[in-house]
Amino acid sequence: MLFRKRSSFSENDLLSVIEACRAQNAQAQRVLFKQFFGYAKSVCMRYSSTVEEAEEVLNESFLKVFQHLHQYDTSQPFKAWLRAILVNTAISYYRRYHKNEPDSTLENSPEPSFDDDILDRITAEEILALVQELPPVWRTVFNLHVVDGYSLREIADLLPSNEATVRSHFLRARQRLQQLIKRHYPHFFLTDIRPYER
Repeated sequence: MLFRKRSSFSENDLLSVIEACRAQNAQAQRVLFKQFFGYAKSVCMRYSSTVEEAEEVLNESFLKVFQHLHQYDTSQPFKAWLRAILVNTAISYYRRYHKNEPDSTLENSPEPSFDDDILDRITAEEILALVQELPPVWRTVFNLHVVDGYSLREIADLLPSNEATVRSHFLRARQRLQQLIKRHYPHFFLTDIRPYER
């Protein structure tokens, strides 16, 4: 055949969009990218220091999506498959550009005490902004463990590292986040007020 039949799809039918993407339909690829752009960028931002870095991870991820879409099992949720690609691409980016960066040291201050509902009073965007201030290795470990649900053993295999080192990175990330929250939102912390003594 000299001319390939153009694959048709409905923007409201994800499976038909995916099938058209598998047939190299550029319009369907644009639709898929547009539909999942916001979600994908939010995942990439969690693992990135800057918007530019997040966009690099995002673009590389979608390139992988279109290259490997034939491997996607349509009986499984597409978002979960996409997220796995986004996270793996972010880890690859970390290995390529941040792995050999020196580890950051913590400020010599005691771990602050959280008010019980402190995280309920901080928006997701505010927490994301603080997480982005973490050194790359701490940010990566924190996101993998807390947000994406990987065990410390799984993270050690992904990075690669050993479990004790990953645990140390996670604890340091948590402590640094507490310090950052205390710095940016001091009114959320309990003060050491002693009762009046007679």
